[in-house]
Amino acid sequence: MTAETGVGASATRTPLRLRVPLGPNGPLGMLVDPMTWRAVPYLLFSMFYGIVCFTVPVFALPLALTLVALWIGLPLLALTMLAWRGAAMAERRLLRLAFGTVIPDPYRPSSGGNPLLRWKDMFVDPATWKDLLYLLLLLPVGVGEFTVSAVLWCLAFGLILMPLLVLSGWGPISIIDGLLIDTVPGALLCVPAGLGVLSVALYATRGMAWLHALLAVGLLSPGKRDLLAARAAHLRASRARGVDAAEAERRRIERDLHDGAQQRLLSVAMDLGRAQVRMESDPQGARELVAQAHAGTKAAIAELRDLARGIHPAILTDRGLDAALSSLASRAPVRVNLSVEVSHRPPAAVESIAYFIVAESLTNVAKHSEATAASVRVSREGRRVVVEIYDNGVGAAAPGAGGGLAGLADRAATIDGVLSVDSPPGGPTLIRAELPCEW
Repeated sequence: MTAETGVGASATRTPLRLRVPLGPNGPLGMLVDPMTWRAVPYLLFSMFYGIVCFTVPVFALPLALTLVALWIGLPLLALTMLAWRGAAMAERRLLRLAFGTVIPDPYRPSSGGNPLLRWKDMFVDPATWKDLLYLLLLLPVGVGEFTVSAVLWCLAFGLILMPLLVLSGWGPISIIDGLLIDTVPGALLCVPAGLGVLSVALYATRGMAWLHALLAVGLLSPGKRDLLAARAAHLRASRARGVDAAEAERRRIERDLHDGAQQRLLSVAMDLGRAQVRMESDPQGARELVAQAHAGTKAAIAELRDLARGIHPAILTDRGLDAALSSLASRAPVRVNLSVEVSHRPPAAVESIAYFIVAESLTNVAKHSEATAASVRVSREGRRVVVEIYDNGVGAAAPGAGGGLAGLADRAATIDGVLSVDSPPGGPTLIRAELPCEW
């Protein structure tokens, strides 16, 4: 079971990115990269998908517009728009598989449950018409990609396999007019040429994949205005959750003070008052009451110390995240492997949130997971502090409303962070928090 907590978590965890599918440089690196063999089939067969996506709107749209006067065209137009929107959504998934390019759906939310209102919202949504433009361009783009890919890959493998073809008795093989290959030495000379064409095919695949992904990001992704609006909504929700988390923390501190230290101090005051009354008539009883008050005072001090540690531990302020987490790990009832890979101390708010995420997670490990070992890793990724807590327990942890994990997500949301929980039944459990910050 995988869950992300925090408003806008999905948008934060899967940001729009343009990724060139063939990461390693050089022909050999591209040849062994799995992304190459995921991109090549797409470039070869996207033309056929483009034929369908081009043909249906080109024939259905004029027909629907012609029949609008008879009202029959409106349902046909709505079905056509749904069809090309569905095709565009499928294309986004294909691009993710083929190129690793993550493009979130850009559609605006509908304003009502009435089918007519939903169709109206879809009609006025610019993303609908950008989808159509992309699908119409997919055919000519696909034809070009198919032609280049088919020629280069067939020529490359044909030249490389030429010795096997000649040895198998295929007879004279014509490469171009006037050039016949009918001997093994001549076929062996084709192998270096085939390797050269293979290198060209790899670079051509890389270039076409990059250009295709660039086109898809330009037409199938949310516009800058929509992204800014979604970002603003996410920040407003994070701020609201942060206010709620702070208010819940204030109430917890107030409750702990009222039920704990305040009651103990009240008992101390009553014991001292009774001792003062008995001071002359019963000195021994007065001394016992004073001793009882002294013990109550020490207990109240201990509770206040624990409460202060729950608000912000002194070791975190004095010595930083590494020392504070080491203290937590040493007190855990299971073996904890700790790794803190942050060269410079993050801001105090980030340190505090990271500390309490680890503290609550280790508490859950001890109470619920039945784990025998856990690990904590804190690292820096760009301008983020990433906290990961792993245990080998029974799993099935879920961030339910009002629970400890939901509270950790609220803490992370105060600085626009995201907390995700991956905890399938049977385990293991991985809790990951990404906390943005500025050094």
